[in-house]
Amino acid sequence: EERIPVKRQVRAACEMLGLDPLYVANEGIFMLICDSEYETEISDWLRTVELGKNASCIGNITRDHKNTVVLGGKFGGRRTVQMMVGEQLPRIC
Repeated sequence: EERIPVKRQVRAACEMLGLDPLYVANEGIFMLICDSEYETEISDWLRTVELGKNASCIGNITRDHKNTVVLGGKFGGRRTVQMMVGEQLPRIC
C-alpha cells in the first residue's frame, strides 16, 4: 500500500471523505506488468520522462493467491482488493 504512488493531497482528501484511493478515478495512470528481471531497467527508463517521474514497482505476481490482488497494509495487515461494483460511496465510520 505504501509503495503505490498517491499524492499526499489526494490521500488526505480521500481520508476526509471516507474514500479509498484505489477506487477513485485515476485518469492518466499507467500500469505495466513485466518480468522482474527487467523491473529496474524499465522503472529507471520511465523516470527519465516527466510523466513517468513517479514510476515504481508496487508488487509482484506469486502463486500464493491465484487470480487475486492482495494488498499489504502499512501496519502489516493484508486485504484482498475487490473489483468495484457500482459507485463508491463514502465510508462513514
